[in-house]
Amino acid sequence: MTAPYRLHYAPDNASLIVRLALEEMRLPYATTLVDRTRAEQRGAAYRALNPHGLIPVLETPQGPLFETGAILLWLADTHGAMAPARDHPDRGGFLKWLFFTANTLHTELRMLFYAPVYAGPDPAVRDALRGQTVARLRGHLARLDSMAGDAPAWLDPDRPSVLCYYIACLMRWAALYPRDFDRGWYDPAHTPALLRMIANLEPRPAVQAADTAEGLGPTPFTAPALATPPEGSAT
Repeated sequence: MTAPYRLHYAPDNASLIVRLALEEMRLPYATTLVDRTRAEQRGAAYRALNPHGLIPVLETPQGPLFETGAILLWLADTHGAMAPARDHPDRGGFLKWLFFTANTLHTELRMLFYAPVYAGPDPAVRDALRGQTVARLRGHLARLDSMAGDAPAWLDPDRPSVLCYYIACLMRWAALYPRDFDRGWYDPAHTPALLRMIANLEPRPAVQAADTAEGLGPTPFTAPALATPPEGSAT
C-alpha cells in the first residue's frame, strides 16, 4: 500500500511533533529529509510546498500542509483521533491551548533560539530580547502547568492528544537550546504536572519509533540530549 502521507522533515525539528502524531495514530507515511546543512528548506523545490521555507510540510491527498498546529489539527480531525471531536464539550478548551502552544509558546521559543534573527547583530539588543523572552516563557509554562494540573482528558498521557506531544517537544527544546545561552532559566521540576505528563509519554511506542528514526535518546523529554540522527542534521 502506498503511504497516503509524506513528511518533509529534519531531525529534531518541528516535524518531530508531526512524526509523533503519525506514529501514535499508526498511520502509514513516507519521509523526505530536508537537509538543513544545505539550507534545502530555502530552495525553490521546498518553497513550492511551503512558501515560507519552514519545516515541516506534510503532503496529503488534499495537497501539502504547513504550520505545525494546522497539520496536527487536520490529522486529528481527519482521523478522529488525538483530539476532542468537534461536538465534544472539551473541544473549546483543547483548541485554545493548542493555539496558545502553537502561536505563543512555540513562537516565543523561536525568538529565544534565533534571537539574532529577531534582534539583529547587536549583542546588547540580542541579550535584552532573550531576557525579556525568558521572562515571558516562564509565565507561559506556569500557566500551562496550572492547566495541566486540572487533568483535562486531552492531556492524559495514556491517551495522548496532539497537544501532549507538542508540549513535550517544546519542553525538550527548551532544555537543549540555544547552545550559546545559559539554559538554567528552564527547570522542568518547576512545572510538575507537565513533567509527569512528558515522563509518562516516553515509554510509548510512538516515542520509541521517533527515537529510532531521529536519534533522540532514551529520555527525550525529561532528560534530553542532542539528537544523533542516522541522517540529516537538527541545525
